[in-house]
Amino acid sequence: MKRKEKLNRIVLILLSLFVVMLGYGILLPTLPYYTERLALKDNLDSDLVNFHIGLLTSIYPLFQLLFVVVWGKLSDKYGRKPIIICGLIGFIIMQLLTGFATSLIMLYFARIFGGIFTSSVIPVSNAYLSDITSTKRRTKIMAWSGVAISSGVIFGPVIGGFLSQTPLHLEYSIGVLHLNRFSVPFIFVAMLGLIVLIILSKWLKNTVPFHKITTKTISLRFSFNKYFIVLLILSFVMQFVVTLFETVFSIYGKDELSFNSKQVGLGFMLCGSVMAILQPVFATYGEKIMSSKQQIALGLLITGGSLIAFPFFNNGLYVYVMIIIFAIGGALVTPNLLSAVSLISKENTGRNISIQSSTNSVGQILGPILGVWLISGGFYYPFVVAGIIVLATMGLILPLLKLKHKT
Repeated sequence: MKRKEKLNRIVLILLSLFVVMLGYGILLPTLPYYTERLALKDNLDSDLVNFHIGLLTSIYPLFQLLFVVVWGKLSDKYGRKPIIICGLIGFIIMQLLTGFATSLIMLYFARIFGGIFTSSVIPVSNAYLSDITSTKRRTKIMAWSGVAISSGVIFGPVIGGFLSQTPLHLEYSIGVLHLNRFSVPFIFVAMLGLIVLIILSKWLKNTVPFHKITTKTISLRFSFNKYFIVLLILSFVMQFVVTLFETVFSIYGKDELSFNSKQVGLGFMLCGSVMAILQPVFATYGEKIMSSKQQIALGLLITGGSLIAFPFFNNGLYVYVMIIIFAIGGALVTPNLLSAVSLISKENTGRNISIQSSTNSVGQILGPILGVWLISGGFYYPFVVAGIIVLATMGLILPLLKLKHKT
């Protein structure tokens, strides 16, 4: 494959990752306010608002978990492109349903529908990138995948906060659908998704399905060695604490710090910005200083320490500083984990990354539920508990990482 053609493919895949995470980012800071508005409209008890915030956050990765391995196996059989296209179509529909929602039931339906279809985009896109890059450059390209994902989280909250405040005096109902100014950011990202869908449909070339280049029977058992299990545990813990942090911080900012949606969005923007900048830096130059194992260990230490310290700062500036430190830890861990999983088996990359994505989804399901439950005892509980879990996991994982030499 020519260098220019490979670069074009990489750009198209990164574009699909960016737009899906942009949709995710748009909802992050607004979900507590959006849920509260729909809950009050449905005459629900205001004390149940935090419960619905946690459940709405968890139900999306739950359905991703149920379908991600299916998409991964289909992508190994039919190639990556058609599966990514299906995911983008589902993403567009989810954004429109969210924007037009008039009740919590509709919002739940949108999240479930989106979870089913968007579960294909990120793991299959990463598998596509793995297919077209060499082993030597794998960590670097996975870091750029992280940049695309983080960039969506950077711009999503900003766009969501800005567009939801647009001075459009717009009220229009069609049956159970309702259009107003809160619909604008979701319609915007749906249109972006449609543009990316058209571009990918026309210019992205499909990868060669693996069933056409190998005739041997492939068993799942080969992947579940001790080293792969170690990577899955690490992936679970990171996604668990990240999603717990995202859910709790949005509530913590609204109720404890008296932040508005723009201030909460700024926190998410800082987190995404730091990860977007540092992931390729660590992936490119990190191994000149320390091995992948050491980068993961240091990242876990920084992540755990920052979580424990976080609730003891209630000044806005210090809160943002702690978010930056938290993001630095994540930037050290994420690309190294993705790279290690993708290197385990070339002919089953789609399946392996999908299994990792399923593990991530379990963390994303449990994180918000535990976080919202712990809030009832005090806002510092979820942060401290999550930090202790990270540090404890680091102690358990480091000896096991010696099972495989430098990754």
